[in-house]
Amino acid sequence: MDGKMMGKPSRKTVSTKRKRIAQLAKQMPGEALTSLSHHIDIAWLEEAHRRTRKDGAVGVDGQTAEEYAANLEGNLQSLLDRAKSGDHYRAPPVRRVYIPKEGRSKTRPIGIPTFEDKVLQRAVVMALEPVFEQDFLDCSYGFRPKRSAQGALEALRNHVMEMRGGGWVLEADIEGFSDSVDHAQLRRMFCERVRDGVLVRLIGKWLKAGMLEDGCVYHADTGTPQGGVISPLLANIYLHEVLDVWFHQQVLPRLRGRAHLVRYADDFVIVFDTEVDAHRVLDVLPKRFGKYGLRLHPDKTRLVRFTKPRGGPKPPGSDDDHPGSFELLGFRHFWGRSRKGHWVVKRKTASSRFSRALHRIASWCRVNRHWSISQQHEAPNAKLRGHDAYYGISGNYRMLASLRREVERIWCKWLSRRSRKGVLKLGENGRLASTPSFGACAGRPLPVPRVAKP
Repeated sequence: MDGKMMGKPSRKTVSTKRKRIAQLAKQMPGEALTSLSHHIDIAWLEEAHRRTRKDGAVGVDGQTAEEYAANLEGNLQSLLDRAKSGDHYRAPPVRRVYIPKEGRSKTRPIGIPTFEDKVLQRAVVMALEPVFEQDFLDCSYGFRPKRSAQGALEALRNHVMEMRGGGWVLEADIEGFSDSVDHAQLRRMFCERVRDGVLVRLIGKWLKAGMLEDGCVYHADTGTPQGGVISPLLANIYLHEVLDVWFHQQVLPRLRGRAHLVRYADDFVIVFDTEVDAHRVLDVLPKRFGKYGLRLHPDKTRLVRFTKPRGGPKPPGSDDDHPGSFELLGFRHFWGRSRKGHWVVKRKTASSRFSRALHRIASWCRVNRHWSISQQHEAPNAKLRGHDAYYGISGNYRMLASLRREVERIWCKWLSRRSRKGVLKLGENGRLASTPSFGACAGRPLPVPRVAKP
């Protein structure tokens, strides 16, 4: 393969093109762009290939990233020719698998496109993202450049703290969102901003590609393949009109008090200053979603009074000073005292996420207990570091430390079952006790969470 193919000049060229697309979209608000696909060339596909994960599961064709890279230049040129020629490109079905959700028995479906399809979808996302980023509102944080779940959590906390004494929180959950997106509505929303024939045709083919499950291909008029590279962008386009624009243009002007929406993909909460506004929006929200084929989960959608606890003793039989709590993005939000004694919004790992993380690490320790202790010591370290990278926010130290203690206990339990001779125990400070069978790792602790203590 030509060494010049994967050089830095291609990345600079792609970056320059994306900036031009963004400038054009910003100069033409509300107008449809009709010429975008000409930016997608070999250099563009090279960059898309570089950004595509290489360790993902294979699609229906069984081709791995290594096999595709063996003739990368030829494969990308063939992909480019077929994608722009119209009928020569056929979107392959998405392989459907099921992954655990929340507990041990619950699962959720996820689609796995072929590797070539992932590259092409990444290339299309790179072309569309600069356009729709000019339209998306600040209330959405999911799968957007320079935005993250931590940003959504911080914005939510600031919104609640801005309301003196707290307010009311509408905790909502869209039931089966990825399977409920109406294709006709999505195409209309898409074409209001982009009318490039090549891109419109590709989006239509991906929506019609179908799912391969148990040897049969299923087609549906609704839904986007959860797990596809293009799916998060399509979800944001859909919910941008269904929820974000509607809330800011039609709902906010009619409310008596302040209100704030924070959305991460299809997870969102709305904070209200008054109870009247909260009930009004809760009444009209199902009707708004029903117009677009969506449905709120009846058991997971609730209105929570989230106010500061009142000081002093409780009157007998009264619960007026109970402020409630709610969850978003794996964190439980609640009122607590700061170090200076002030009431502030605190966050800790939700119990369901804590149990899920512990179950996964415990399963790994059970299955791989035959490995050497040095090898096993590195695996829990890596898993805990990954957990801390997301949940390691200020005020959550106790939950992270609790997970560390439980992992050490479970790890010692499964190590002790490897042999009848040596029993591994926890010594001082949770360190592995020194025994003849496990001398190599004696005294080696698991990593301490690096977050601010409450």
